[in-house]
Amino acid sequence: MQRPTTSSGVVDFARGGSKNLPGQIVLVLQGGGALGSYQAGVYQALHEAGVEPDWIVGTSIGAINASLIAGNAPQHRLARLTEFWSRVQRSSSWDPPEAFSGLGNSWSYWTTLVQGIAGFFTPNPFAHAGHSYPLGADRAGYYSTAPLQSTLGELVDFDLINQGRPRLTVGAAHVRSSQMTYFDSSRCKLDARHIMASGALPPAFPAVRVDGELYWDGGILSNTPTEVVFDDNPRRDSLIFSVHLWNPIGPEPATMADVLNRTKDVQYSSRIASQITRHQQTHRLRHVINELAARLPEAERSRPEVRELMSYGCQTRMHVVQLLAPQLSHEDHTKDVDFSPSGIRQRWEAGYAHARDVLARKPWAGQFDTLSGVILHEAGYGAIAAE
Repeated sequence: MQRPTTSSGVVDFARGGSKNLPGQIVLVLQGGGALGSYQAGVYQALHEAGVEPDWIVGTSIGAINASLIAGNAPQHRLARLTEFWSRVQRSSSWDPPEAFSGLGNSWSYWTTLVQGIAGFFTPNPFAHAGHSYPLGADRAGYYSTAPLQSTLGELVDFDLINQGRPRLTVGAAHVRSSQMTYFDSSRCKLDARHIMASGALPPAFPAVRVDGELYWDGGILSNTPTEVVFDDNPRRDSLIFSVHLWNPIGPEPATMADVLNRTKDVQYSSRIASQITRHQQTHRLRHVINELAARLPEAERSRPEVRELMSYGCQTRMHVVQLLAPQLSHEDHTKDVDFSPSGIRQRWEAGYAHARDVLARKPWAGQFDTLSGVILHEAGYGAIAAE
């Protein structure tokens, strides 16, 4: 697979510009199957500009991309991303005219369902032996992800990940308790099981056992794990590139195909707008506490009960840059299993172009309300035509 080539017009942060970035660099990657090639394009633009993340947070395909970045030295990261997406792309045996591209989507979808994706997942024939057939908890899925384990073993250096530079956090859903769990390289030793647990989307993929407990794909609870950054302790000034694969805004569905497509967008966009609003309010209150505390006499601020109240304050500022994958023409509800070369390439190129545009505009630079702790920068992009 060929990556987009570098062109002029973007600030080269590697030549000193990164010193002006407002805090640690955080890359947050949503889950979304084949849509994740968009994230690889975003990373390529950051890499070429010399903006390497200090912390990567991912769920599902976002966790896989995150491990490929964190688990390789900077000079090898793009090559490993390219290798992974080359391995999982499906060569189409039928390339219909554009007027019949919908049929091509259906053909690719059913071929993937029947055959799986090389290097990622293969069908589990025993899953069709009946709903009550005793598969066992570790095999209860329509596919086996053993190929993904091999792929991660070849492309990701987990010893490097566990050095913690960059920090890696992946989200998974604890099956028994329905609680979100974040596996964090700053707190525990990570291996392929943690990445696979983050991407074990039921009922397609079986749960993955980690330390005796079963986990499913974190996207079924929180597909946009930005909250782990906001809730980190201690909090730090941050520039967060939040890379979204599902569109939270869309038209009213008029056909059943529209309903199926819009349902996935609604489900996996993960209530991100309301989450951001809540964190903006919370962090604003933390800044208000600081402002009020500064107006108290020193004698009052030294009292233990007042110090306890002041501890709820915070001076950190977090800039959240949202990047949204575009909708391809003729896209439908099968888009997350569109591992076609053209689908992967178009989304990769879109991520690359969008991130370059954001880096050139630098929306985080400038003057902002002193009470604003979380500042959202939305980059709106429309549909792109299929070639």
